[in-house]
Amino acid sequence: MNLNVRKGDNVKVLTGKDKGKTGKVLATDPKTNKVLVEGVNISTHHVKARSATEQGGRKKIEAPIDCSNVQLICPSCNKSVRVRHQEIDGKNARVCAKCGASLDVSLKADKKSKTDKKVKKSAKTAEPESTESAATEAAEKPAKKPAAKKTAAKKPAAKPEANVPVDETPDGKTSKE
Repeated sequence: MNLNVRKGDNVKVLTGKDKGKTGKVLATDPKTNKVLVEGVNISTHHVKARSATEQGGRKKIEAPIDCSNVQLICPSCNKSVRVRHQEIDGKNARVCAKCGASLDVSLKADKKSKTDKKVKKSAKTAEPESTESAATEAAEKPAKKPAAKKTAAKKPAAKPEANVPVDETPDGKTSKE
């Protein structure tokens, strides 16, 4: 069965003891139609010490839940949404049913790289205009005054102690006695 949820997606739990919680999908199992969500459906396993150095106790781990009990959270509109499948650039992609944004990261990167190339080309042709507009903006705005420097509180210089004889050694060093 085709799951609408993939590893790394953020999902919201719709039913059960953890209803309303959100978490990241750690693993999916399409054969059993289950997903493992971070911090959701925590179960306690009792572990017995198998050797003298090993310590026994209780271990809390996430248990899988049915994928029909979770709903994907759209990264662009930040709402739990149903998933539609659509062909974008010749590839099948998951699309948000509310806002129409692509939910697949790889297709987002492809679109960004194509738009970046278009922006760079248009920026090259618009460079002379941008320098002129920057010059006119600078002429219109009044010049800012330089910030006044703060003077640090000066510490008083160390005063030589009075009534202490100072002897000079042959090395040129002074010593106090």
